Amino acid sequence: MLWQAVVAVRDLGRLQHIAAILIRYGFGDMVRRLGLANALEKAGRALHWNEAEELAHLEVPARVRRALEEMGPTFIKLGQVLATRVDLFDPTWIAEFSGLQDSAPTVPWADIHAQLSADLGAAPEEVFAAINPQPLAAASIAQVHRARLEDGSEVVVKVRRPGIRPLIEADLRWLMRLAELAENDLPELRAFHPRDVVRQLTQSLRRELDFASECRSAERIAQNFSAYTDAANTVQKVMRSGIQSDNAGDTPNYSVSRNQEPLTDEAMQSPQPPVVIPRVYWQWTGERACVQEFIDGFSGRNLEAVDQAGLDRKVLARRGAHAVLKMIVEDGFFHADPHPGNVFYLPGNRIAFIDFGMVGRLTGERRDQLIRLLLGLVTHDARRVSDVLLDWTGNSVLDEDVLLLEIDTFVDQYHGVPLKQLRLDRMLAEIAAILRQHRLTLPADLALLIKAFITLEGMGRELDPDFDMAGEAMPMLEKAMRARYSPRAIVKRGWQSVSDALALVADLPQDISRLLRAARRGRLEVHIDVTHLKRVGNQLDRAISRLVVGIVVAALIVGSSIVMTVPGGPSLFGLPFFGLLGFLGAVIGGLWLLLSIRQSGRVDAE
Repeated sequence: MLWQAVVAVRDLGRLQHIAAILIRYGFGDMVRRLGLANALEKAGRALHWNEAEELAHLEVPARVRRALEEMGPTFIKLGQVLATRVDLFDPTWIAEFSGLQDSAPTVPWADIHAQLSADLGAAPEEVFAAINPQPLAAASIAQVHRARLEDGSEVVVKVRRPGIRPLIEADLRWLMRLAELAENDLPELRAFHPRDVVRQLTQSLRRELDFASECRSAERIAQNFSAYTDAANTVQKVMRSGIQSDNAGDTPNYSVSRNQEPLTDEAMQSPQPPVVIPRVYWQWTGERACVQEFIDGFSGRNLEAVDQAGLDRKVLARRGAHAVLKMIVEDGFFHADPHPGNVFYLPGNRIAFIDFGMVGRLTGERRDQLIRLLLGLVTHDARRVSDVLLDWTGNSVLDEDVLLLEIDTFVDQYHGVPLKQLRLDRMLAEIAAILRQHRLTLPADLALLIKAFITLEGMGRELDPDFDMAGEAMPMLEKAMRARYSPRAIVKRGWQSVSDALALVADLPQDISRLLRAARRGRLEVHIDVTHLKRVGNQLDRAISRLVVGIVVAALIVGSSIVMTVPGGPSLFGLPFFGLLGFLGAVIGGLWLLLSIRQSGRVDAE
């Protein structure tokens, strides 16, 4: 079944390698069902059966994670994409996917040097005052080296691994073919929407392979924060002059809000921005290499060093939360993977974000829906939550009454719970569980957003066990909601609606002309989609098959009865052998017919 795809693809060896890994981790049955028999036979020679006993004790999610790690960069990124799909996988799977370690052996400096020289237009030793040939970090797609510019600025040079793009493109082709086969031949996998996941992975990986695109995302977020910092500096001046404004809570990183302690004098007087995005040096940045400012801080994974440096965890948790909330709620363009490895803490309780290969984008409509959902969760408004979820699930077939009842029950359990005790990450995880139960899926951008929220609150509580995500989010959500329904915003949306309506009316004559022209040329097609037509066809096919079997059984009975009356020929137990054989065939056919009818009745009852 897969042979047509195999002959069309050059890299059959890669398929054999993937099949070998899947078999070794206990997924041989899936390999066979996907039609990879030839690859399976050849891959079997490379299996390391001495690991079979160890792997047998691993749970399925752990085996999948280890298999993805071993299959290379494309599949590691696939796991990271799956880690965002809280609407498809339960927390056990999400935890395993989130634990994928994106690390790889280092590439020899000679190979890096050759490619980097081509990208920079000169040898690295001529461009930089110094560059360390020993990598600072090595991941599946890129390798990072520390360097120093002629003016003394410390930078990092991120270089794409030589030859990685053809390998990833080949893997993506295989994944799309396997996803199509899985949806067609493995019904238990259809609920995970393999083709949609692979499309999401393809878009994410191609953006991540282009370092110039990643740097443009970093600069866009930096520009959004620059305006935020200017506004915050104004608030600092007001506060230093002793004037307290009722609206100071709008920039909570620098002010006293209802549920926050005031920042220290040192933090308020610091001229440095609270959120740092590494500067990009565009003269040496392109698709395969980029040069960015070196962030000299403490990794989010090293909280012990944060404590030793005397940084304030509570302030860091608040600032991190407001930074991500601003990106999501106000800007609609956010760092989609704010895990501890991508966050650094700097002196002055500042926060730096790195690695903008995975970013999320939200339209104005999506941001409005998100704000309504979060406000509904925080204020226990079940109707608001259900309306948003129904909008998100689109035209999916579901029992709305049952879904609304479950959401009402879910929201009602939080009535009377103080705002500070609400856990948005748990609430969003429960919402995702309800969607999974009803086999509903979210658009990729929303799944990415929910995962970012869950990661964010987890980081905040790791910094500060008393971190109040709901309390931090509430002022910003209320502000965004007020802005949406301000007179100016209403007039702007109304004018946009009028403009769209006028444009539709203006284009109507041209659209009608195109329709008539297509009809005259015989190109007008009408598609009628009959619901459950395929199921009806299958039922007719089964009915005809039973009818044919019934006719054959009747013919065997009649024919065998005639044979039994004819003397001569071989006999068994004193009866004509061929007559007995005919009756035996009739019995088998009759039993099959009865079992088929019984099984069909069960399916219809379900």
